[in-house]
Amino acid sequence: MPSTIKETNFKSLSLWRKGKVRDVYTFDTTLLMVATDRISAFDVIMNEGIPTKGILLTQLSKFWFYKTQHIIPNHFISDTISVFPPETFEYSQQLRGRSMLVQKTKPLPIECVVRGFLAGSGWKEYKESSTVCGITLPEGLQESSRLPQPIFTPATKAEEGHDENISFEQAKEIVGPIIDTLKKVSIELFNFANAYLEQRGIILADTKFEFGITENGVLMLIDEALTPDSSRYWLKSEYAVGKAQYNFDKQVLRDYLETTSWNKQYPAPNLPVEVMDRILGKYKEAFEYVTGEPFHWEQYG
Repeated sequence: MPSTIKETNFKSLSLWRKGKVRDVYTFDTTLLMVATDRISAFDVIMNEGIPTKGILLTQLSKFWFYKTQHIIPNHFISDTISVFPPETFEYSQQLRGRSMLVQKTKPLPIECVVRGFLAGSGWKEYKESSTVCGITLPEGLQESSRLPQPIFTPATKAEEGHDENISFEQAKEIVGPIIDTLKKVSIELFNFANAYLEQRGIILADTKFEFGITENGVLMLIDEALTPDSSRYWLKSEYAVGKAQYNFDKQVLRDYLETTSWNKQYPAPNLPVEVMDRILGKYKEAFEYVTGEPFHWEQYG
């Protein structure tokens, strides 16, 4: 197993931002996105990293960027280190498999969420008001019910803490008329990915996309795409309405933390090795279902 990379410290490069998972370095017209092995729950980053998680996320995003480029252009340029800026070469060992060079854009300040099923915060709101993000839904739906059609439910981007669900009208106030295009493209991406995944035994319950605009005005899909960190994947063969589903995200981590006395504030408790192994197993399982290929970290190490 390769060494776990919880953070990068590339002193000769210019760090643009450090997110919960990704460290992003900036160049003249490009960015270098490095997916670390950090993992968070309840908006707190855990002390331990999950080995190869960053590789799995990067390779899944790359897979989807290629798959969806007929719908909308994306910012992916390459994950081949030899075409990266030369000043990155001294860090090649740490970059291999977990980094991508992408085109610089001006990110739009909303998350574009599409929901095809009733789960998470959507289910919680529906139980109270029969709505999700202000969209009225039919009466009588249950947890994990398939919605009559996918719905677009934008959210704010929070630098810290949770993203906040907002209405379509609020999103329009933030980004302007382009919101209509964002809704159309987001739903098209969701429908394409869900149709593909259902053939592979996976249900895409919901997902979020991020978009940016290039200097010459081209709208692009950016950040990550359709990974278990940005999507709710369910196992199709186990799907049943009215209960929580077999999933491929961080629920294993959240479930474990709920059994502890942790107050969900920094610092996080240490994670047992068996919990870390189960989390990694979920990410690997998702990768193999989606791509149809076994995951061998050695090919990236």
